[in-house]
Amino acid sequence: MNFQPLYQPLIKGSIRNKPEDFRVDEIPSFSPAGEGEHLFLHIKKTGANTDWLAGQLARVLGVKKRDVSYAGLKDRNAVTTQWFSVYLPGKQTPDVSKLMPKSLATDIEILQQTRHVKKLRRGSLEGNRFVITIRDCDYVESDKEKLEQCIQEIREQGIPNYFGEQRFGHKTEQGWNNIEKATAWFNGEIKRPKNRNQSGLYLSAARSLIFNHILSERITNKTWNQHVEGDVFMLGNSRSWFADDSDEKINHRLQQFDIHPSGALWGRGRLSTKDESFALENNIAKHYPVLCEGLERNGLKQERRSLRIRVKELDHQWLDESSLRLSFVLPAGSYATTLLEQIVSIAVH
Repeated sequence: MNFQPLYQPLIKGSIRNKPEDFRVDEIPSFSPAGEGEHLFLHIKKTGANTDWLAGQLARVLGVKKRDVSYAGLKDRNAVTTQWFSVYLPGKQTPDVSKLMPKSLATDIEILQQTRHVKKLRRGSLEGNRFVITIRDCDYVESDKEKLEQCIQEIREQGIPNYFGEQRFGHKTEQGWNNIEKATAWFNGEIKRPKNRNQSGLYLSAARSLIFNHILSERITNKTWNQHVEGDVFMLGNSRSWFADDSDEKINHRLQQFDIHPSGALWGRGRLSTKDESFALENNIAKHYPVLCEGLERNGLKQERRSLRIRVKELDHQWLDESSLRLSFVLPAGSYATTLLEQIVSIAVH
């Protein structure tokens, strides 16, 4: 499964040598009201899985796991801050710090707790702030100047909005685990997973694969950030979209990051694109009939995803000759690894 890269990185390095090398801080899309039936917890965690922590919170607060919510999954091998909400109607606000087991004290820190009138829902994020240290960098001196040029280009034009490889599961000799399982399920070779989260992973992986190939083709054609006849455009920082209406301001709006070209998230219904853009997406879909039919049969509807990401506050610093630190902000639903792969060839620990 190879997707067309935008750049060919010259610097080699490794990430996640230790959790402190991969920091992620959520940027929420709203502020809690300070009152309500839902307890909101701002938590700093080190080396902990988001879903696992949700289970720990449910246990210590005496609620069902479904009563614990979060806006997005965060990396385990990292230091991250994120918000959780716990449904506690009619109950006093507990001091969660004192309820957490002492064995978790070095890994879990309650930064803030407050109340809100509604639960925290998936995707309720403005974005995420990353500070990532790349170790064991291997390069020639001239690559530093090329790195500067690459970073400046990314600031100006953004990067492709690929789904990260983690979406596809573990790598196997034949491909990727989640894609293999989705294909076997759709072909009737295995039963639909009883676990709803598991079936959701397979559906998401199948959808993501088709989208990534659409984006890869647009990069090959050098149109991933350009206007193609019949396109559908996403509004910046929004899931809203509109069809190409030949407005003469389209190209200017693209340059200003006000709008972005979009690609299909496959499902039931007709593609929203037309003309050249429709032909490209339809041709890619024809290569994956089992995945497309499986997604449609399982009730997913045609949706759209931006083909590019605007990277904000992108900066870099050489800590020493072999350690490079990158800091940047990405919108919700985007992958830090997608940015890293534009800059360095990564060996993951």
